[in-house]
Amino acid sequence: MINLPRNALSVLPVPAFKDNYLWLVHDGVNAAAVDPGDSGPILAALAAHKLTLTAILLTHHHADHIGGVPQLLNFARVPVFGPRNDAISAVTHPLGEGDRVDVPGLALRLRVLDVPGHTKGHIAYVREAPTEAPWLFCGDTLFAGGCGRIFEGTPVQMADSLGKLAALPDDTGVYCAHEYTLENLRFATAVEPGNRALRQRVELDTAKRAAGQATVPSTIGLEKATNPFLRYREAEIVRSLVAARKLEVGAAPLTAFTALREWKNNF
Repeated sequence: MINLPRNALSVLPVPAFKDNYLWLVHDGVNAAAVDPGDSGPILAALAAHKLTLTAILLTHHHADHIGGVPQLLNFARVPVFGPRNDAISAVTHPLGEGDRVDVPGLALRLRVLDVPGHTKGHIAYVREAPTEAPWLFCGDTLFAGGCGRIFEGTPVQMADSLGKLAALPDDTGVYCAHEYTLENLRFATAVEPGNRALRQRVELDTAKRAAGQATVPSTIGLEKATNPFLRYREAEIVRSLVAARKLEVGAAPLTAFTALREWKNNF
């Protein structure tokens, strides 16, 4: 058996559909696919980079995150890790809060977080390495500059889930699943126009998109500084909600979060 040389772990973005990002975590030899909603781009990326698929990781049950799994399993019979409470029939290793995953074929250990809200059983994966910045694969819970819609869960669940992610180290890389950033930042600017860090982010991310570059991953520190759904307690955001007649003066923070998410739904 030939032992091929391996590199440090890296994350390869695989664009799919209109604005999805599928992710391949790899070491130059083996790879794990995160939320492979479409098998075609994943298979093409594996072939182009001469990678062997060794695992599939899922965050929730929506089709644009799991649709490619059957075809990938026809290509390679690999373990499928995913949420135990999101009814995904392909999952062979159901996971929940506090579980650890040693990803087959890779020197990669992931910690699992329950982050319900977008779906009832949504999970996220955190790579924790002693000498490197953490990575977060958060599906549709936290976006660059925003958060997912609340389809199955409750505002309480979503606010708690985002708070859990915001507690991760500031240098944690945020690998979300969609290129929604500029749209999210337009809303963020409408509700917190005085945020200097946000204005700087708009300039940088607008330039990235103009150059055909992805705006993700971001970092937890950047999200805490600019993402209104992590900043809903900030005075300027509360004033904007009140001025737009979305919120009563003196309302509780959770009410402000709920109003903010409803405003974004129709923005």
